[in-house]
Amino acid sequence: MKTALITGASNGIGLELAKIHASKGDNLVLVARNITALEALKSTLEKQYQIKVYIIGKDLSAPNAAQEVYNETTKQHILVDYLINNAGFGDFGMFTETNWDKELQMINLNITTLTHFTKLYLQEMVTRKSGKIMNVASTAAFQSGPQMAIYFATKAYVLSFSEAVNNEVSDKGVTITILCPGATESGFQAAAAMEDSALFKGRKLPTSKEVAEYGYKAMMKGKTVAIHGLMNNIMATAVRFFPRALIVKITRKIQDKVS
Repeated sequence: MKTALITGASNGIGLELAKIHASKGDNLVLVARNITALEALKSTLEKQYQIKVYIIGKDLSAPNAAQEVYNETTKQHILVDYLINNAGFGDFGMFTETNWDKELQMINLNITTLTHFTKLYLQEMVTRKSGKIMNVASTAAFQSGPQMAIYFATKAYVLSFSEAVNNEVSDKGVTITILCPGATESGFQAAAAMEDSALFKGRKLPTSKEVAEYGYKAMMKGKTVAIHGLMNNIMATAVRFFPRALIVKITRKIQDKVS
């Protein structure tokens, strides 16, 4: 029986990935700040699928959070076969007007914690010559994003970092998949204060379940870059053929708030 460690597992794509892995018979380590939601999910999944679920309540934007989680799984003699770095958040607004403390938390979570988790568990996987990692980026990784400058930059980092390390371990029996969802029906837009953005308002969006199912299949196949949705694929590819200044202007227009 294999074990999947999933961060940001209390809602959205992380929650759906937990359900998918449970349905496949995998034990789970679920990490999120909302311990109450994790306890409810643990009870549900253990009863429904007869698996073991270990939960860790942790603010992953805090310094050394990844090391603390790793130390706990080591103490519990839990070997992680699938690492899913799903936790992350964004913020919306002009860079000169947004809150630095929130942005620092975003950088810590989206970049530092993800990188540290990858390093800690990848080393074990390489030693065992088996394992899979999914790092959740975004279609935001493919261009700059006015009004979400730091978020887009963090996701560009996730894409670049993960592609490079996946190449390094390509002969070690381990794969790293970068899941790049577009706008998705989840709690992301509320957390980022983007409900009135043209990117979300009035649009029918794919569900977190649909994105999670796509991501799971891509990870199991060992796909490196997994962009969900045909239009998202086209747009991510198209940015390479247009001037960067034009792409930035288009992205700004898409993200502007609509009345």
